[in-house]
Formats: sequence, C-alpha cells, structure tokens
Amino acid sequence: MSFTLAIVGRPNVGKSTLFNRLVGKKLALVDDQPGVTRDLREGEGKLGDLRFTVIDTAGLEDATDNSLEGRMRRLTERAVDMADICLFMIDARTGVTPTDEVFADILRRKSAHVILAANKAEGNAAEAGVLEAYGLGLGEPLRLSGEHGEGMPDLYSILMPLAEKFDAQAVDNNPVVDVDLDDEDDWDEETEYEVPMPTVDKPMQVAVIGRPNAGKSTLINKILGEERLLTGPEAGITRDAISLRMEWNDIPMRIFDTAGMRKKAKVQEKLEKLSVSDGLRAVKFAEVVVVLLDAAIPFEQQDLRIADLAEREGRAVVVAVNKWDIEDEKQDKLKALKESFDRLLPQLRGAPLITVSAKTGRGLDRLNDAIIRAYTVWNRRIPTAALNRWLTGMLEQHPPPAPQGKRIKMRYMTQAKTRPPGFVVMCSHPDKVPAAYSRYLVNGLRKDFDMPGTPIRITLRGQGDKNPYKGRKKAPPSKLRKHLEGRRD
Repeated sequence: MSFTLAIVGRPNVGKSTLFNRLVGKKLALVDDQPGVTRDLREGEGKLGDLRFTVIDTAGLEDATDNSLEGRMRRLTERAVDMADICLFMIDARTGVTPTDEVFADILRRKSAHVILAANKAEGNAAEAGVLEAYGLGLGEPLRLSGEHGEGMPDLYSILMPLAEKFDAQAVDNNPVVDVDLDDEDDWDEETEYEVPMPTVDKPMQVAVIGRPNAGKSTLINKILGEERLLTGPEAGITRDAISLRMEWNDIPMRIFDTAGMRKKAKVQEKLEKLSVSDGLRAVKFAEVVVVLLDAAIPFEQQDLRIADLAEREGRAVVVAVNKWDIEDEKQDKLKALKESFDRLLPQLRGAPLITVSAKTGRGLDRLNDAIIRAYTVWNRRIPTAALNRWLTGMLEQHPPPAPQGKRIKMRYMTQAKTRPPGFVVMCSHPDKVPAAYSRYLVNGLRKDFDMPGTPIRITLRGQGDKNPYKGRKKAPPSKLRKHLEGRRD
C-alpha cells in the first residue's frame, strides 16, 4: 500500500458508503441515521490500478469534552494525523454548515494533502451546495456520489500524482520483502505433522466476542499499547467489527473487536442487528475466538450461547474473565469459575480459562500463551498409525454396543482435516452408533493426544457389505443356458 487515505466529515455525509465502494466490500455498517460509525476502520482500497489503505472515521462532532462525541472526535483527529491524504467530505444537498467550516480550518492546519469532496452530488439539488464548498478555501470541490459511483475517475486523477510521490518515498524508506507462500491451507504428505505458523502475509485471525460492556475494546487497546478503539462506561459503544493488524509477542495477528451480543429478544433496532451480524461474520473468519466474560457476572446464559456459537463454528476457543483486578476473593472465585466452566460447557472441556484485567494489563502474557496454544492444537494432525493403535485400545476398553443385536465393527480411523481436527472412522452400521459412544471417542482423543478445548469432529462412515452381489437384480438367463436347459429336459 503506497499511501493512507482517511475519509472525514460530519455524521451522515456518506463516508462509510464511499469506504465500502473503495474496498469493494460491504465492510462498514451503513444506515440512514447519523453517527453509525464510531471506531476507525481500515481496509485495502482499490481505484483503477491504485492500491492504498483507506480509513473510515466517525463523524466529526463539535465537542471537545470527555463525552462519547468528544472521544469520537479525538479518535478521528488521530486518524487525520495517521493519514497521508484526507478526503474531507460534505453533503452537497445540505450545503456547507458552520461545523464544516470549523473542521475545514482544522484540516488546513493538520494535513498536508486535503481533497474536498461534495458527496451526494448527483442531480440538480446539489448545485448550490457544490458552489458553497468553494468558500471553504480547500480548492475546487470534487463532485462525488459514493452510492452510485459517480466521480470515481476524477478521484483517481487527483490521487494518481500523489500516489507516485508516496511510491517514491516508499522505495527509499521501506525494505522489499519477498516471501513465497502457498495459497493452499491443505496438508500434504511432506508437511503432515507441521503446524503452519502465522506470517506477516497470513497473520493469525483472532476475534474477541462477548456481551456488551465486558471490556473487549479496552482489552484490545491494552494489547496494542495505544487508545486505538473507542471505549467508555457506556454499554454498546462498538458497532462495527473492527480488525487491527499487529504483532503480539512477535506473532503476527489480526484482532477483531466485535459489538457486544445481547439476547436475541432484546435486539430490536435494525442497527444493533447489523452490528451483531457483523460480529458473527468475524467469528466465522477467525481462527481463535476469545470469549470475554465479566468477572462480576460470569457464565450468564448469553455467555454460554456465545461460547457454544464459537464451538459450533469450529473455532479454537479461549475463555478470558475480565475485570479481575476488582475481585476480592480471587482463589475462591477462580475455583468456582472452573467448576462452572466444566459443568456448563462440557463441549469445551479443557479449553483455557484465563483471568485478565484489561484496565491494568495483568494476565495478558497468559492470554497470549493460551491463544498460541489453542491455535497450535487447532492445527494439529495425528499420524494414522497412532490413531489406529489408539482406536484398538479404546475398543478393548469399552466396545461399542450392539443395538438390535447388530454388532458394530470399527475397522479403521484416519484424520481427514485440521482447523478444527476432523476424523473419519470406517465402521459397520454407522447409523446405529449412539451419540454417547461418539462423545466417548472425542473425550479420549482430547485426553490421549493432548487436544484440550478445541472442537473435534468425528464422522462415522460405512464400508459397505463384503458380498459384491448382494442387492443385485437376478440376471436374465442367457440363450445358451436356455438351450442347454431345453436339451436337459
């Protein structure tokens, strides 16, 4: 990426719509009501042959106190400092407002490269607003329509000379890294027992999920070492699933901060529904999911549903209990937490349970170790010979039942996939094997091959009947046989 472009402006001028068009995906939530975007969202922008980093920002509010709007404004001003180019957007149909004039003055002082864009400029209703934009003193306004894609060639012609300038700077300042990586995640025979470790080009995908106000954004800010995400005492601040690239203890990661997930019956507003679905999408793309609980009220029904969701999606799961710094009886509380965890989430038996404090940073090293460990187990592959020796021992210790007098023979076992580990058992009468026996095999795999917590999938497959002629229709008699039978008579 040769340069960074930050899209800034008042709320509801169309910043997220343009952001989605530039990245070519519906990454940012878009709604008619103002103030939908609150955090900084980064994406890989594409415009013709230009490739750049684009940042969607919260709407600039005329507030400087410690209110939610004031904190959002400080975060947006930080994006202006980070960006090489600022695209200052106004609503051409509304025209220039006093707030636009205030922020135009700020951008003149803070940013070396400012592009003034009059969005929603399609149609005659926008003419007056476009003419007013000249008075901001930022040059000729660019007529745009983020929704319909109008004005994109003009934006390209403005960005091209700036991109060439930043490309030249990148050659001087940045080393060239040439890394050959396979696009396939499947295992082959030579790499069968190796765990693919994260790289800069393929960082580990980690999603942090939980109920509202559990401290997800605060935790990620503490890991980053900077106030990158909007936080505060209000519940439900985060709306978009924000992804951030970083190195945590020398391990490349992409961490997703998600919106708090409430019970389905309580989610009524369209915007909250969009936020939750965005978080669910982040879980599906993640490799490791950190389920963050509040130490004051852990393992509520919603927490259990969230953890179960991560397991059903086949993700490696780490359970972290936040706000541990304000807990008084730590030993007794920890013992009770572990007992509740084993009882309420048996499908995640053995998954790491880590106590952390997002406020003070205590426990973050243990959390990092748990994430790496969960990722390693999630990618583990077991040799087929070892699996079949293990299966023989399990069958001797506890043979499968014989429902309706039909004896079940388990003949062969192999690992079909990783991420999560999936196994295939060839057996007779697979449809007759009880679910309890499959759980017996899963628990044995966890214990004997040191795979705690990770989801394990077992597929029972029939080998077919040994008699190749069973079920075939009787062949009609041949002419020769008819002739011989006639002579015999």
